[in-house]
Amino acid sequence: MDIKKLAKEYEEYIINMRRDFHQNPEPSWEEYRTTEVIERELNSLGIETKRLRRTGVVGILKGKKKGQAIALRADIDALSIKENTNLSFKSKNQYMHACGHDCHAAMLLGAAKILSNIREELRGDVKFIFQPAEESCIGAKVIIEEDKVLDGVDGIFGMHIWGNLQSSKFNIEKGPRMASADTFKIIIKGKASHGSTPDLGIDAVLVASAVVMNLQSIVSRNINPLEPVVITVGTINGGDRFNIIANEVVMEGTTRAFSKEVRNSLEKKMRDVIESTAKTYGAEGILEYNYCPAPVINEDQLTDLAVSSAKKLYGEDSLIPMEKIMVGEDFTFYMNEVPGTFVFLGGGNEKLGIYPNHSDKFMIDENALHMGAALYAQFAVDFLNFK
Repeated sequence: MDIKKLAKEYEEYIINMRRDFHQNPEPSWEEYRTTEVIERELNSLGIETKRLRRTGVVGILKGKKKGQAIALRADIDALSIKENTNLSFKSKNQYMHACGHDCHAAMLLGAAKILSNIREELRGDVKFIFQPAEESCIGAKVIIEEDKVLDGVDGIFGMHIWGNLQSSKFNIEKGPRMASADTFKIIIKGKASHGSTPDLGIDAVLVASAVVMNLQSIVSRNINPLEPVVITVGTINGGDRFNIIANEVVMEGTTRAFSKEVRNSLEKKMRDVIESTAKTYGAEGILEYNYCPAPVINEDQLTDLAVSSAKKLYGEDSLIPMEKIMVGEDFTFYMNEVPGTFVFLGGGNEKLGIYPNHSDKFMIDENALHMGAALYAQFAVDFLNFK
């Protein structure tokens, strides 16, 4: 069994699949064509498939020998970004695979081809999860609850291609890797009056401005400075006219943290600041807080196994360090149920231009893709053989 060799043989297939997905991006919960293409490819390999209730598909490859079951996950949705590249296979519509999900789907299909070739040697089963709606923050949660995708699974492995990481290098580390990604809405209720008589009203814009500034004191004065935390107010909307004191302002934003304890404390701290600040001005402050993905924290044993798999394929030099990042990932919902590890694959190449994920110019080095497929496959084999 030479997984590295097989991955290289399937490189053209993986790149072609990536380009097909890239040209035909679909947003969260609308990945209909993507789902059909993936199911067709899996069926052509003799892999049993199960359509999910909304969109997405799961493939099940049963090994010749009995054993554990490992899940390999790729997300498949795109972003509502108008692509600004000169690629020959650029998006045909108003969406864009600006986060690399086209690469993830193609790499996992490549892994499915590799593993289907060695199914006689597999000591257990492999479940290929092609997940919809990662960008909604809840796709994983929904398919775990509705479709029971983790039934019978003993562990899970995920991968993300990263535009700012050197091409063809893996980052595989224990502990926190990605932050929680909770969202919030703040409503400030004031009292309208003419702009020339502010004393007769309660200026919701003024109150909102004070709230934004005071929220930052939570990070600077109420959280251990050794704990990375972000509170971002991303939108602020209010007022009806230039000469009217606004009676209501609505703000939306996100919080990020790595520590579960700190994350769980943020809602109360924010509520106290919002309500007390608004009260100071005679207004009302309301907080609606939505818990989305928790931090992605890699399990030690499976992370060690992933490191071993990468070294087995491409040696020590294939590994590169990378700081944990404040970006969120709903992969954490799987990790709440079964042990898991999440790794990064570098796709950045200066000759192509280094653009971060979610950029309208996001571009990756396709030479890395077959390596991602190989690691998916090698990890699955090593997990099933692990005792």
